[in-house]
Amino acid sequence: MELHPLVLLVDVSEVEEEQAPTPLLHPAEGVPSIIDTEAAFDVALTQLTAGHGPFAFDAERASGYKYSARAYLIQIKRAGGGLHLIDPIPFGPGHRCFTALNSMISDQEVILHASTQDLPCLREVGIFPQTLFDTELGGRIAGLARVGLGPLLESLMGASLAKEHSAVDWSKRPLPHDWLNYAALDVELLIELRDKVYQLLVDAEKWSWAEEDFAAIINAPEPAPRIDPWRRTSGMHKVKKRNHMAVIRQLWQARNELAQEQDISPGRLLSDAAITEIALASDKDPITNRKHLEKILRPLGLRARWLENAAIWISCITDAVALPEDQWPEARSKSDAMPPIKIWRERFPEKFAPLSHARFNLQVRAEELSIPLENMISPELVRRICWQPPTISVFEALCSMGARRWQAEIASPILEAALLETDPLEIVVEEAQTQE
Repeated sequence: MELHPLVLLVDVSEVEEEQAPTPLLHPAEGVPSIIDTEAAFDVALTQLTAGHGPFAFDAERASGYKYSARAYLIQIKRAGGGLHLIDPIPFGPGHRCFTALNSMISDQEVILHASTQDLPCLREVGIFPQTLFDTELGGRIAGLARVGLGPLLESLMGASLAKEHSAVDWSKRPLPHDWLNYAALDVELLIELRDKVYQLLVDAEKWSWAEEDFAAIINAPEPAPRIDPWRRTSGMHKVKKRNHMAVIRQLWQARNELAQEQDISPGRLLSDAAITEIALASDKDPITNRKHLEKILRPLGLRARWLENAAIWISCITDAVALPEDQWPEARSKSDAMPPIKIWRERFPEKFAPLSHARFNLQVRAEELSIPLENMISPELVRRICWQPPTISVFEALCSMGARRWQAEIASPILEAALLETDPLEIVVEEAQTQE
């Protein structure tokens, strides 16, 4: 039977893709002037005081350009209180205006996206949120697949957000108008987004989980300094000899001191790849001059800035090569509590068996709850429980190691069952071998 053209048209409309998101091009009230004087800051404080409800915050740093993680721009928006762009550099940490702002937010919710990135630089200037809503973490707990600010705005608000200035040098002055527009848009819809994510959490009966996670972020202690941070140099997996490690350690420490002194990103002085290549070549032929150093670095795409401190790098190499063997770094850091997972199956089968069951069954449970496994329970805690089964209950052990109570309630019965297993789960063995 021949179909009527009108019927075909209706059928096509029923399978059309969802309407494209509306580009968010500029704030509804326009881009505010940057606040860089006390008088302008005082006006902003007055306007924010007249507003109501939570405060949306964001901060821009100069990651990749500067050594420090300080804020070079702070964005704030509050319903009825306006949108404000604050240049923190003229004021400095602890300025009376930041103290007044901190007092204002003390009994109000602060909304941040990916809060652990911005909280340190906000605290540095004197802003200490007491009640937090993290839209990224909330999205993860709610079970959303894509939780970047742009994807969340698209899926929940129907608005698209350009990210063309996300990696610029925010320490530049004056800040271009289009950068300020980009920064303002990061908080333009953050309050409304918070409400959408909140409703998803309530509907999924996960709001109490999110509350506990948000509170834990606010109350988390300062992270302990890393032991042997030079071991995290990119490319370390290629380094097997301890004398090469000695060169990496010497170069990394000198680069770090110089970068901190000049407030410049360490990788701009000398990249990790360059440090690794220098170390690997250090015992083939003595590196005693700039020309030899340049020859080693040229295959990496030599940067002129790498050689500005050539004398320092050569001195480090010479000192490291001259070290006696008993002063070379150990092959593995003494701080490592557990051996790498990839050797558990062969060398510690009694540990690997429960771990294989725990991993599999925790992943199944995470999928049932529509939450990423790492947000349901830290994989590090799972490994620690399987490596050294606790003498107290698994629930108590998880809580003592930093797990949220809701996480421990979900994970502890699965881990308790896994600890009884003596044979590995073969399907997980294959996955572990390919992933590690």
